[in-house]
Amino acid sequence: MRKFLLTITTALVFTAMLAAQPQHFEVKQVDFDSIKAGVSDVRSKHYYPLLMEKYLSNDTLLGYDDYRYLYYGYTFQDDFDPFRVSEYADVIDELYYKKEFTRAECDTIIKYAELTLRDNIFDLSQMKFYIFALKKKQKNTLAAIRQYKLNHIVAAILSSGSGTKEKPWVVISPAHEYNLINILGYVATGHQELDNNIDYITVEKKDKNSPEGFYFDATRIKQVVEEKYPEN
Repeated sequence: MRKFLLTITTALVFTAMLAAQPQHFEVKQVDFDSIKAGVSDVRSKHYYPLLMEKYLSNDTLLGYDDYRYLYYGYTFQDDFDPFRVSEYADVIDELYYKKEFTRAECDTIIKYAELTLRDNIFDLSQMKFYIFALKKKQKNTLAAIRQYKLNHIVAAILSSGSGTKEKPWVVISPAHEYNLINILGYVATGHQELDNNIDYITVEKKDKNSPEGFYFDATRIKQVVEEKYPEN
């Protein structure tokens, strides 16, 4: 129930934030060749070490296009692993089911969320829990910055398609498929691997007009696995 409540809260905050600000991102195909060139060129404003430095410094001036390069450009970094799971990720899992939290428990969530994000910087689940704990501790400025980051990462994924078979969302981690569905307020009910590296996740319908599922393009994930782990 706690995970469900956190999911709904994040979905509402995300929707409200996007509604409150201009939509500067457009839905367009992810050009990985262009992104690789941008994040690898020291003269580019999207040079990856520079982007990451700004991201880690809590720079809220990075825009939607910057986050596309940040998110998809991560796949060209030496330490990228699409299946990375932090050793800290499950340490406090039982806390997420509680109805009330003490300040000490919020401190525990913050501590291990920070440790997890140092190891897996795009762990969207830990980002949500981190924001939740910061708000409970009334650290609203830091929570707002973290919410900005999460919203823009989600926007980067949303800008890659429409979640349809014709225009699937492009992800860099299988976990992000479920993260995005949860953030949008849906509950996953099934998973299918289709041709051309397309994943299809069915969801509980909200109403008669809501979709029965969403499509994701995992091509880049497969490419990285083949490059880094050819023996598998």
